Amino acid sequence: MKTNIIIAGVGGQGILTISTILDMAAFNNNLYIKQSEVHGMSQRGGAVQSHVRISDKEVFSDLIPLGKADMIISVEPMELLRYLPYLKEDGWLITDAEPFVNIPNYPEMEELFDKIKTYPNHIIINATEEAKKIGTSKAANVVMLGAASNLLPIDETGLLKAITDLFNRKGERVVNINIEAFRKGKELALAVIN
Repeated sequence: MKTNIIIAGVGGQGILTISTILDMAAFNNNLYIKQSEVHGMSQRGGAVQSHVRISDKEVFSDLIPLGKADMIISVEPMELLRYLPYLKEDGWLITDAEPFVNIPNYPEMEELFDKIKTYPNHIIINATEEAKKIGTSKAANVVMLGAASNLLPIDETGLLKAITDLFNRKGERVVNINIEAFRKGKELALAVIN
């Protein structure tokens, strides 16, 4: 078993938090993991991506080759499109519907969604909107992780434990918000897939 995941977005959206949760959950499930991250501008709003490779056998490279990503999880729809060359033929695209407009010539939303929908395996959810309903837009990244969770080689218990362990130092309220965000993302994705 090997799962290659690219996580994309812009600085400040919690891309590295998703990677950390996956790392912790994989480690706690005795799986091998390699992670690489690339930061764009060193300020909020710059492009950020992370490669996460999870396997039951040792992983030697932390970078995912072109055409080998099982899924691309993006907290921003345009950032998702940057990494399409990495997606394998039957891979999954999972993105938040809400844009982070940080350039003057940002594409029309309809064009973005039309392009994403040309791929048979896609999930587009309103993660930021749902996170706001839960209590903070900062949890949109965990909503996205929940949306991807059914496609991951780690069970829900392992992911929830990693979320709890990561956010525990911030207090019970933050832990509960993130657990609720995860469950909401899972629910939204199941509604889209089924």
